[in-house]
Amino acid sequence: MIGEYNTQRPHIILKEYGRNVQKLVEYIRSVPDKEKRTELAFTLIELMKQLTPSVKEATPENPQRMWDDLYIIADFSLDLNSPFPVPQRDILFKKPKRMTYPQSNIRFKHYGKNIERLIKEAMKLDNPEERNDAIIYLGKLMKTFYGNWNKETLDDSVIVNDIRQLSNGVLSMDLNKVREENLFEQLYRGEKRKMSPHQGERGDRADRGDRNNGGHRSKRPFNKNKMRRRRDN
Repeated sequence: MIGEYNTQRPHIILKEYGRNVQKLVEYIRSVPDKEKRTELAFTLIELMKQLTPSVKEATPENPQRMWDDLYIIADFSLDLNSPFPVPQRDILFKKPKRMTYPQSNIRFKHYGKNIERLIKEAMKLDNPEERNDAIIYLGKLMKTFYGNWNKETLDDSVIVNDIRQLSNGVLSMDLNKVREENLFEQLYRGEKRKMSPHQGERGDRADRGDRNNGGHRSKRPFNKNKMRRRRDN
């Protein structure tokens, strides 16, 4: 007996359901009675749910999907009393419109496009205090964004110069003031380890004991009997 190879078999239309489901669909199409075809189609829908658990989970949100798949497997030539309208081939296989990707030149990619937008908004401020606050906030953001992708820290002089370039000289701040007051400190750092309430109580008791002993931490007395019991065990 000569075996049948997959290359000699018909192409599987929806591979997630397999070849046997496709053969059952072909059989349903060959049944002359419409009522019988409909009955078999409902049974096949339940079988398709059991064979594909992932599709079964999505079915409550879109129960029509299984029937659409059934018509796709049947090449849209299946006459049934379907609970849903017969899908249209043009709609199901219609290609979506191509989305245009926004093309814009970013001068400093490590900051991102939003920094340039914020600088443009800061340039519109007339109040000197508000403008300085905006520059400080921009400096914090720029140092934070740079630190997210680089291990080394960005120097404040670079940030001041970049803000001046991106604003065409409109936004500027004294570098010495930035460094002295640490105005461009990063907005967030690594999370600090949280101390439990009990640890805090023990720490407070230890601090009080240190203060009572003149700043020296009190030591527990050495227990020789306790050490002897450990060696015996």
